[in-house]
Amino acid sequence: MSPPPPPLGRARKRAAQAFDAALDDAELVAARAALAQGRWTAVRALLVETGDDWDRRGHRVTALAEEPSTLAWTRDWLLAEPESADAAVLLAAATVRRALDGKDKPVRAREACQTAAALLPADPTPWLGLLMLERVLGGEQDVIQLFDEVRLRYPDHHHAHHLMVARLAERRPDTGQDPLHEVYDFATWSAEQAPADSPLAILPVVAHAERYRVLAASGGESADPVASGHWVGRRARQVMKTAFDWWLEWERDDHPRSQVDLNFLAHAKFSEGRGAEAAALFHRIGPYATPAPWSYPDRDPHSAFRAARDSVLGTV
Repeated sequence: MSPPPPPLGRARKRAAQAFDAALDDAELVAARAALAQGRWTAVRALLVETGDDWDRRGHRVTALAEEPSTLAWTRDWLLAEPESADAAVLLAAATVRRALDGKDKPVRAREACQTAAALLPADPTPWLGLLMLERVLGGEQDVIQLFDEVRLRYPDHHHAHHLMVARLAERRPDTGQDPLHEVYDFATWSAEQAPADSPLAILPVVAHAERYRVLAASGGESADPVASGHWVGRRARQVMKTAFDWWLEWERDDHPRSQVDLNFLAHAKFSEGRGAEAAALFHRIGPYATPAPWSYPDRDPHSAFRAARDSVLGTV
């Protein structure tokens, strides 16, 4: 399971943080400590080992960029290896972090990201850096365009999706608890498009949390989550239940719904017109053939799939 992105809410004082941005990534922790002492070769080895695991690469680069000494030591790395694309990516991320902290000019961060993107055209990480910057400073179209650039390179990039949820949640705070707010539609759509074992399945929970953050900041909700009605309504309960059901079932290897990947394969084969293969899979899965666990009972996008499945099974 890929690591989650850093929190998207209001910044807290470093001393008050109860977590390490590296999370449980021991290799990242070791490389970060080495970089703080000027030993950038450890970071070079870490990023080479990460390869094209884009979620993990984005997490590692972002966590490294948060350290105050990263920019200086990465410049030394580039002086020693001016052809290093990984060094350019880390330099861009560190410059974005400084720009967001008000310690560097946004135009310099944009230029650094564009330089890194040109060196590694397939890497979504420089575009993630730009998205992080424009999510705070940019206009609506800029954010959408950058999100599309990330998805063009890796459609299921979970950090980029979290950033978009945070940005969308900030639209129209005066509407309050609107169950039809676009942030919920975006989160549901993203979860539906993702593979069956993707962390994007819990994006509806993230959307609910981000919308609460916005409403609480605007005075539309109590600052106390327990006292807020945002977390006790039917929709909130359903969002939490479906997401955690998904998580627990995928964590249990012995659970019958470990066959859910076959369920999605069956749906895919049917949508491709391969009805006989889909029917064979549905028979194999038996009663555990299910719609996506993140669908809502009052707005189920998979009802057509169920009807199609029943139709196929009835003809075999």
